[in-house]
This record gives sequence, C-alpha cells and structure tokens, in this order.
Amino acid sequence: MITVLGPRRRTLQTKDQLPRIFQANLARLFEQVIQPAMEALPVHASLECGEAATMDEFLDRAAAQVDNYTANEAAKAFTLTLAGIFERQLSIWARAVYLDLAIEMPKARGFQEFLAICAERAGIDVQQTGVGSDLNEMFMVANVVRHGEGSSCEKLMAIAPMLWDDASNDYHDLLAGPRIPSEHLRIRMRDLVRYIWATTRFWGLADPLPMAVTDPPYRVEARGGESA
Repeated sequence: MITVLGPRRRTLQTKDQLPRIFQANLARLFEQVIQPAMEALPVHASLECGEAATMDEFLDRAAAQVDNYTANEAAKAFTLTLAGIFERQLSIWARAVYLDLAIEMPKARGFQEFLAICAERAGIDVQQTGVGSDLNEMFMVANVVRHGEGSSCEKLMAIAPMLWDDASNDYHDLLAGPRIPSEHLRIRMRDLVRYIWATTRFWGLADPLPMAVTDPPYRVEARGGESA
C-alpha cells in the first residue's frame, strides 16, 4: 500500500497498483527480450527444394531450413512465456481484488476462469475491447506448444486456421516420420505483436490510475509497411 502526498492525499491499494506494474513488466519483456531476440534470428523468405547442384548448395539450403524452423520454435516458446506470465498476473490480481473486498474469491482453475473473474471485476468486455480473441488464441497456442497433439490443437485449428499454412514455401518440419499437425503450427512476429498488444491493453483497461495506457504502441505491420 502506498500513500500519495499532495493536495489530494490518498492511499493506493495494492489492487490499484498492480495493473500498471503488470503492463510495464510485460512491455519490458517484449521490448528488451522477445523483440530483439526474434529480430536477431535469421529468417528466409522462401526455402529451395529439389536436387542441389553442389554440396555447398545442399548445405546452404539445409541451413536455411534450420534457421526458419528455429525461428518458429523461438516464437512458440515466447508465446508460452507470455501466456504463463499473463496467467500468473491474473491470478495475483484476482486475489488482491478479493482480499481488498474482504470476500472469498470464487474458485478458479486455469486461464479462462481467471480471465473471466478479472474482466468482470475491472468492468472489461474482452470481446468489445478487441482483446478476447487474441488472449484466448495465445493461451491455446501455449497449450499446443506444451502438449502437442490433443483437444487444444484441434480447437486452435478450428478457430485460427491461419496459424497453419502447408502451402507456404518458407517452412519445413525437421521431424522424421508421419506429419504431426501440432508441429506445423506457425507463430510469426506479427502474432507475438498481437499477443503483447492484447495483454498490455487488458492491463491498461484495468488500470484505475490517471494516465493509464489503454492503447499500447504495438501494431502489426500490414503489407506496404503500414500498420494494421
């Protein structure tokens, strides 16, 4: 609890401080770790197939395939990280809110229930504010990254088929054996931008303090260099 001195002296409750802290922590993680790491990874616009004329050409093609595969694995791992941190933040804030109200918090298990509790308490309509679909997608991606095949993979393929693109020529699965759908999940930088925007916007909307940032400066670049 913090006391703010000045003409309007007031005491800030923990629940009022947390949304801004959470938003700043996510922003720092993205700007100082995730974005630089992703931009440092080599990614090739297309991968060449077919018989190579020389051994050097073969090795260059193989290296390009590994580069793109590694970048995709990194993006999936960062999605898992963002989802895990955001879920933990929801849990912390929900408990702080109910502690301040001196009432028992409803039992919550997992991301969806914590999100519903926090959104209700903050008065946020996650669909109306544009964050709901990206938050749900992010968490479902995290489940697929963790567990591979299963119900989460099937649901994700139904709600976000654009995350699978078997017709693209910029990705080859490096695993041997039959095709595994969860291994063909594609997460690109534009998806990470959507996820960081949704998580930081949620906390901006939950922030009751003055000068809350409700429209974080993260944009997916559309074709032609313009922001979407």
